[in-house]
Amino acid sequence: MKTVVLIDGGHLRACTKVAGKKYDNALIVAFAALCTVAPEYLLRVFYYDSPQFEGTIPLPVSGGKTEFKSNDHWLRELAQNERFAVRRGTIGFRGWVPKKIPISGKALTDADFKPSFEQKGVDMRIGLDIASFCDGHPVERVVLVSADTDMIPAMKHARKAGLEVVIIRIGATKLHDNLLAHADLVRAVALP
Repeated sequence: MKTVVLIDGGHLRACTKVAGKKYDNALIVAFAALCTVAPEYLLRVFYYDSPQFEGTIPLPVSGGKTEFKSNDHWLRELAQNERFAVRRGTIGFRGWVPKKIPISGKALTDADFKPSFEQKGVDMRIGLDIASFCDGHPVERVVLVSADTDMIPAMKHARKAGLEVVIIRIGATKLHDNLLAHADLVRAVALP
């Protein structure tokens, strides 16, 4: 049974952080290998993530400038693994948020804030790839690693087209009931 594994990097990273494990390419590759079972034939792993934010922005209190530098070398290395494809979203700066709430009564400094970033475009790329698998049926099963309910329309589309949809539950991660309702199978996978 030809199978693809689609991994939402943000979701896998969050689960890894909760588990207290190091998030790196070795973990991603090892985890992906655990997502398929016999008689599935792994055609490809699609990994979706965004490189770090790069740019210069003003600090929240002093107004001075801070520069964020990006290194996407790890994404390029990941794409070199056998049967791996990396799909890149973008990341945007969304402002500064307090490190502690409530904010103390003392005079605030730049050190009291941390940057807030938002990943964009990953969900759309996952959904488009799922929809593309419905054309010509190059695969029979889609294994999805995500906890995002934005995936539901793509999951429904795949099932209507005759593909089987497997959702991965990582450890004790709670998946929304609607995700479970639109999957053919739920597979528990522990982090390596």
